[in-house]
Amino acid sequence: MSPLDALREIVALGGPVVAVLIAMSIVTLAVTLYKLWQFTVSGVGRHKILSQALAAWDAGDTQAARAKLAESRSYLAPLVSTAMDAPIMPGLDQRLDAEAGLALAGLERGFRLLDTVAQLAPLLGLFGTVLGMIEAFQSLQTAGSSVDPSLLAGGIWVALVTTAVGLAVAMPTSMVLSWFESRTARERVFADKALRTVLVPGQGSSDSAQVAAVPSTADHA
Repeated sequence: MSPLDALREIVALGGPVVAVLIAMSIVTLAVTLYKLWQFTVSGVGRHKILSQALAAWDAGDTQAARAKLAESRSYLAPLVSTAMDAPIMPGLDQRLDAEAGLALAGLERGFRLLDTVAQLAPLLGLFGTVLGMIEAFQSLQTAGSSVDPSLLAGGIWVALVTTAVGLAVAMPTSMVLSWFESRTARERVFADKALRTVLVPGQGSSDSAQVAAVPSTADHA
């Protein structure tokens, strides 16, 4: 039996609810592939060159930082470049945070759909099971005194197909969504650190220099 024939048989057993679940699974697969492509093109999680540029900026080497930044293909590179070129003014950090939030919102596009599928698919499967059970018991009532136990067993088996399909759609969708959300959360942390490094560079080294510049009591002795 070919996969297409097996799919047709499942749809015939489960009815319209299974057909809806299969359609949802196709949409989920399309969104997942699109998000994987988007994350790859945007360079999500690949900020090695950008990190080198930030390290150079933090050390005070602005020329090397800009040269490294020009090599970066990260989606955060334009935002970091704007932060480096922006004049110091009140509210600059809030403006840059808003721009970073807008960039991250693009990465999160489609998450709501995946979350809806993960929550709705088991409910649709349960709904199909209830409809199947109703149909099975109606068949028993119609049969009257000549009740065939196999009729009830077959009806229950067909009804449970919808629950199985619903769970089969919901579980992978939930796992994929959790992975996407964890990657986006790490990107949010990195973006915040990058902007703070550009706006307030060299704090650790300057503090250390100030401590070293303070003469100790032993030097006066």
